[in-house]
Amino acid sequence: MSRKSRKEYAKKKKNIQAQRQKPRRRDHQLFKNRKKMIMDLLSSKNYVPMRAKDMAMLLQIPKNQRYELAEVLEDLVKEGKADILAGGKYQKARQGESTEERRSSGSREPAHEKKPRLQTVNIQDIVDAYELPEEFPPKVQQMACRCPQEVIPNDLNGRMDLRDWQMVTIDGEDAKDLDDAVSLTMEGDKYLLGVHIADVSNYVQAGSALDREALKRGTSVYLPDRVIPMLPRELSNGICSLNQGEDRLALSCLMWIDPEGRVTDHKIAETVIHVDRRMTYTVVNGILTEPENCPVWMEEYRELVPMFRRMEQLSALLRKRRAKRGAIEFEFPESKIILDEEGTPVEIRPYPSNTATKLIEDFMLLANETVAREYCTRKLPFVYRTHEKPDREKMEGALQLIRELGIPVSKKGHDITPVEVQKILSGIEGTETEALVSRLLLRSMSRAVYTTDCVGHFGLAAEYYCHFTSPIRRYPDLQIHRIIKDDLRGRLDRDGRIAGYRQRLPEVAAQSSSTEQRAQEVEREAVKLKKAEYMLEHLGEEYEGVISGVTGWGFYVELPNTVEGLVHIMSLRDDYYEFDEKSYRLVGEATGRTFGMGQKVRVRVKDAVPVNRTIDFVLTE
Repeated sequence: MSRKSRKEYAKKKKNIQAQRQKPRRRDHQLFKNRKKMIMDLLSSKNYVPMRAKDMAMLLQIPKNQRYELAEVLEDLVKEGKADILAGGKYQKARQGESTEERRSSGSREPAHEKKPRLQTVNIQDIVDAYELPEEFPPKVQQMACRCPQEVIPNDLNGRMDLRDWQMVTIDGEDAKDLDDAVSLTMEGDKYLLGVHIADVSNYVQAGSALDREALKRGTSVYLPDRVIPMLPRELSNGICSLNQGEDRLALSCLMWIDPEGRVTDHKIAETVIHVDRRMTYTVVNGILTEPENCPVWMEEYRELVPMFRRMEQLSALLRKRRAKRGAIEFEFPESKIILDEEGTPVEIRPYPSNTATKLIEDFMLLANETVAREYCTRKLPFVYRTHEKPDREKMEGALQLIRELGIPVSKKGHDITPVEVQKILSGIEGTETEALVSRLLLRSMSRAVYTTDCVGHFGLAAEYYCHFTSPIRRYPDLQIHRIIKDDLRGRLDRDGRIAGYRQRLPEVAAQSSSTEQRAQEVEREAVKLKKAEYMLEHLGEEYEGVISGVTGWGFYVELPNTVEGLVHIMSLRDDYYEFDEKSYRLVGEATGRTFGMGQKVRVRVKDAVPVNRTIDFVLTE
């Protein structure tokens, strides 16, 4: 190349670079807006990590503009707001404690620090991606198989014998690990409620291979096609399960409750019990709410019907008392997915909440509070279930939006109370804004975790709270059962056990919180996968749904069966819509038409992609 040619080339290159730089300066605000839109996408609860190309297709960005998306993503990564994962996929950068903070608190590094990539088409791939342990090590399995299949006489020593008490288990039809039984009698005008929990710690010794494996797993994981248990089935479905007609060891919380719903006295004891009947939520609910339509059940369970009616009365008392102090009730139904023999989803429906499920929930909550109060007031080492006050800025942002909707809010974000939150929810019950306000408040809440500090539970408006009632499927419950039994047997003061617990429990709490979060993520991904798979068989069908979320790229619609899909903003052909982030609405520029949370719309299923967990709807209008 001649000297003249080199000069011309350099000049031309400089001009091109200058032209490229000009739009950057001129469109700075536009670039900023695009970054916000991408961050909204990465932050969406429905987002699964994807490549820039897939993101461009989702957002319907023309090919000649995709370089702008690449620049936005590059900036977000540089700013630490986004992470690049294996396969060139992007996700929102994880926030939380620094490594130094985790070390100083003595907590374990979370087992799932980097979220796995989930370009998968079956649940097994999800299980593998999250590295969930399925098969138990041979040594653990051998220990489980060596456990007795029935209560041995020596285990009865020193226990209260409650085998002649009338008691039942009440669970779902599919449940096999029955870890709680209930009894209820009257002593004068007081209720004597017994919550009897399987004494798993009698068979899982601290520090054993069984115990170490249980801590590693932290919790059972409930998936549409299987349960991955915390303990081998020989224990969880066998000697530890409170099966009908079998003697079982238990840890019982007996509570005397006055007509106002107050616990006036309680006793925690090692017991031996004998469950009379294995009841289901469906049957108990039928007996209590539709006795005239259930003559067969009324006859079969006639000896138990008076106890069920007392339980319904007590449940109403407890619920009223809890509401009075400000406990928050969010009504978001879980999904029940019915699979055929091949694992294909054939039906999806809301998981029913009824009188029977509520009374068991009320009794378990009361037992958890009573046990936590006992050990917190005595200042003994323990593991609590804690839920701190909401983040001040998040809550104030939510309250400001709620005020703009015309809903009166007297408190500021920093001094919000459970009573105020409950008051807001009660005031909008049954209205179109209920879904929006409920989700805004829920998103401003902190995550409930396990800690060794008794700081209370904001959502339940409870000063004391722990998890005591499910030791078959949650490690924190198993851990505190050991502490309770050491206390009951007078062993806490021996061999430095209190000091040992104080040293061990922070790690147990951190590991339990981490494995719980992992389980929730796996369960959520598996449900989304099956929902997308189900809707793939219903392409072109129309449904009426409710707008459950609004973003800059469209709005999400939830169907009555709990399936949720996206109506993309580019599919709204009647107008140009802009996202009003202050009111969480899409607003048409010319028509003024709006789409906001809680609004009913009719949609058609356009597409479903199980591999991406996505479902696309279009409006039928």
